[in-house]
Amino acid sequence: MAKFLKENMMTRLFFRLICNFLPRKSVFRIGEFDFATYNINMRKLYAVSTMMWLTLTVCAQESDGFELATSAVKNMRMGWNLGNTLDSNSGDVNNMWIEAWSQRTPKDYETAWGQPVTKPELMKMFKEAGFNAIRVPVTWYPHMEATYKDVKWNNATNSLTAWDPVADPIGTKIQAAWMKRVHEVVDYVISQGMYCILNIHHDTGDGNTAWLVASEADYAKQKERFEEVWRQIAEEFKDYDEHLLFEGYNEMLDPYGSWCFASFATSSNYNASVAKSAYNAINSYAQSFVDAVRATGGNNAKRNLIVSTYGACSGSGEWSTHLQDPLKQMKLPTDDVSGHIIFEVHSYVDVKNISNAKNEVNQMIRVLKNHLASKGAPVIFGEWGTSTDNGYNNYRSNMLAFTRYFVEQAKANDMCTFYWMGLSDGEHRSVPEFNQADLKDAIIKGFYGEEGYSGINMPVTTKETSISYYDLSGRRLSAPRRGINIICQSDGKTRKIIYSGRCRTGGSPTICNTDSCR
Repeated sequence: MAKFLKENMMTRLFFRLICNFLPRKSVFRIGEFDFATYNINMRKLYAVSTMMWLTLTVCAQESDGFELATSAVKNMRMGWNLGNTLDSNSGDVNNMWIEAWSQRTPKDYETAWGQPVTKPELMKMFKEAGFNAIRVPVTWYPHMEATYKDVKWNNATNSLTAWDPVADPIGTKIQAAWMKRVHEVVDYVISQGMYCILNIHHDTGDGNTAWLVASEADYAKQKERFEEVWRQIAEEFKDYDEHLLFEGYNEMLDPYGSWCFASFATSSNYNASVAKSAYNAINSYAQSFVDAVRATGGNNAKRNLIVSTYGACSGSGEWSTHLQDPLKQMKLPTDDVSGHIIFEVHSYVDVKNISNAKNEVNQMIRVLKNHLASKGAPVIFGEWGTSTDNGYNNYRSNMLAFTRYFVEQAKANDMCTFYWMGLSDGEHRSVPEFNQADLKDAIIKGFYGEEGYSGINMPVTTKETSISYYDLSGRRLSAPRRGINIICQSDGKTRKIIYSGRCRTGGSPTICNTDSCR
C-alpha cells in the first residue's frame, strides 16, 4: 500500500482530500506514511469522494499551462476588427483588379480597400481606450502560388481577362513576404498586452474567388489545402502564448451562397439535401482545423481555437423555422485537450426601431445559449454592428443605445464582442484617432459601466489569480450557487469547496479550504 501511494500522486492527493473531510478516530503509521481510521457514514463518503474527484479533474484542466477558453472569453472583454486591411482582395475572377494594376506587394493589398498601412500606434490607442482584443481578418488566396499572369487588360472587350483558378491554381504554399506582414501586425496587437484573433477570411463567402465552400464535395476537394494552410500559419506562431487565438474560417457558405441558413438561396428557399451537405461540411472543416493546428505541437497543442457556425449565423430572427439550424447542426470538434474551443457567430441588427433591436438581441442570446453554448464551449460575436444603411448618421441615438445594450447583454451572458470596422476608419487610423468617438464610448460604457474605462481598476483575470466555480456535475458556473460548489484557481494549486450550510468548524456559510477546514 505504501509503495502504491508513493508512486501514484493523484491517488495520494485524492485520498488526502477525502480524509480532510472525515472525522478521525485514530492514527497509525506504515513506513513513511501516516494512516487514520475514521467513523464513516457511507452516504457522506460517496458524496465527499465524488466532490473531491471532480475537484481534481476540473483543476487539472485549469492547470495545463494555458487558460481555458471560458477564461479567455472573459479576459478579452470586448474587441475590434482590423477590417478592410489584410483581408482586402479583388474578390471576382472576372475583375482581378489588384492583381492587374499593382505590383502585388503586401502594402498594395493592405491599402487596396481604402485603409492606410497599419501602425502599432493604432493598437495602442485601442488598448488605452479599454479594448483588450483585436480580430485580424486575413485573406490568404492572393498570396499563395497563383501567378495571375494572364490577368491583363483586353482592349477588344474593354475589360480584364478572367482569372482561371483551375489553370492557375492557388496551390498550398503561403508567400513569405505576406506571412511576414501578417506576423508584424499580430505583434502590434500582442505587444500591447491584448489578445489577437487570426483567421482565414475572404477565402470564404459568396464571392466566386472563395475556395472554402460548405458542401461535402468541396470539403473533400479542399481538405488537404485547408489543412496545409493552417499548418503553415500554426507553425509560424507555435511559440506564442494564449494571447493569440486562431479562427478556422470566416463566413463559409454553401455553393448557392445562402445566408441566414444553408440552402436559403435555392429556388425553394430550403433544400434538405443541400443543407445537410453544408452542415456536415462545416463540421468537417472545423475538425480538420483543430486537428491540423494541434498536430504542429508547441503551444498549439493547447491553444484556444475558434470555430464558426455555418455562415457565422447567429440564429437571430423568427421568420423561418430553419434560422436556428446553423446552431443546432454545429458540433463541438473532438479535441485532444479539454476546454480550449470557442464558438463564433456574427450579428448585424436593424436599429431603426430601438425596441425591436433590443428584443432581437435578447432573442438571439437566448437561442445561442440554448443551442450553441450548451454544447460545451463559450460563444463570441466575432463581428457585430448594424444592418441599417448609414445607421450611425441617420439613427445616431438608436445606434448608441443599441451598441451599449448589445455589449451589456453579451457580457451578462459570458459572451465577448468584436465590433466590425467603424470607430476609427480610413485616414483616421493613421493619426490615430476615433472618428466615431461617441460610438466607442457607448461600447466602452456597455462593458465597464457609466464611469467608463479606468486603467487603474481593470477587471482582469490573470492565470495566477483567476477563480472558476463548478457544480458537482463539473459544469462551470458564473458564480457560486446554493449548495456545494467546487472552486478552482487557475494556478492548479488552490482547490476549495463552498458549502451553503455550515463548515464543520461552525459558523455561517463558509469557504472551506480542503487543507485547512477540519
